[in-house]
Amino acid sequence: MIDLGLSKLAIIGVVALVVIGPEKLPKVARMAGTLYGRAQRYLHDVKSEVSREIELEELRNLQKNVQEQAQSIKADVENSIAQNMAEVEDAFRVDDPHHPHDLPGDHFSSAKTEEQSRKAKEFRRKRLVRTSAVPLWYKQRNGGRMHVVSGAARVARFRPRNGKPPASFY
Repeated sequence: MIDLGLSKLAIIGVVALVVIGPEKLPKVARMAGTLYGRAQRYLHDVKSEVSREIELEELRNLQKNVQEQAQSIKADVENSIAQNMAEVEDAFRVDDPHHPHDLPGDHFSSAKTEEQSRKAKEFRRKRLVRTSAVPLWYKQRNGGRMHVVSGAARVARFRPRNGKPPASFY
């Protein structure tokens, strides 16, 4: 910036007093001060805008780095889950002849797995019979029982309400 000392300012003031005159000098000085203030505010706004843009660019770079790291972590986790699932599936695979637990000399473990699979099939069959004997829509349409009702509740339901005997069918 221009180096203006007190002596240089005094010289500029004396020249301005001689050139402009004492009547117009206060107006010109006021206008020069206003223009100088506007220029300072404009420079300050430009500096702050540039610093905001720089910070915004840094934030964008940081966001991009964080997203890349998150994607790499997500991929690592997905790979880890896939490996673990493959290991679990291999451990529970019964029909695999090359499975390390199904060695020819290990009859106890093969008998144990066969017994477990038989029990599982039997359980599924019993559950299927228990849960899907008659569909609910069929019960609702044909008036079948949808809920278990105790014997006392049935007697109370079909007992005649008033004291006279029930009417005959004939």
